[in-house]
Amino acid sequence: MSRRSPTPSIAAADAWLQLDRQLCFALYAASLAMTRLYKPLLEPLGLTYPQYLVMLVLWEGDGLAVSELGQRLQLDSGTLTPLLKRLQAAGLLQRLRDPADERRVRLQLTPAGRALKARARAVPQAVACAAGCELDEIAVLTSRLKDLRDQLLAAEPQPPRAA
Repeated sequence: MSRRSPTPSIAAADAWLQLDRQLCFALYAASLAMTRLYKPLLEPLGLTYPQYLVMLVLWEGDGLAVSELGQRLQLDSGTLTPLLKRLQAAGLLQRLRDPADERRVRLQLTPAGRALKARARAVPQAVACAAGCELDEIAVLTSRLKDLRDQLLAAEPQPPRAA
């Protein structure tokens, strides 16, 4: 005798169609709120949120190729190029052709770009404070969200079955 999960009642299935029970909406709304929170924190640095993400990656490791940056941020070159041009115009980085492969563009922080890191150090603590969390709690939540992202990327979507 095989054991199958009982088919949920229509009422129970309908309950899972409520907006407030949707993980996707909770993540979407939290993302919007997070982006709004960052705006006033980044204004004194002269950065937008996407520019801040670029700078975070470059502060971790200067000299990356644009393609490597795109992989880290999960952005295509069409999205990255205007961002990088604005950061270059602001004097925070240089885009240089790779001498080993002229097709590749490498990103090099300028002294001003490296110096900006010191001013950005207050941002994570301000975010943790606004979230009512300690930095170690933020680290745990971030790790859980990365695991969720990886799981979702690895999953094969299954079409919904009719009731």
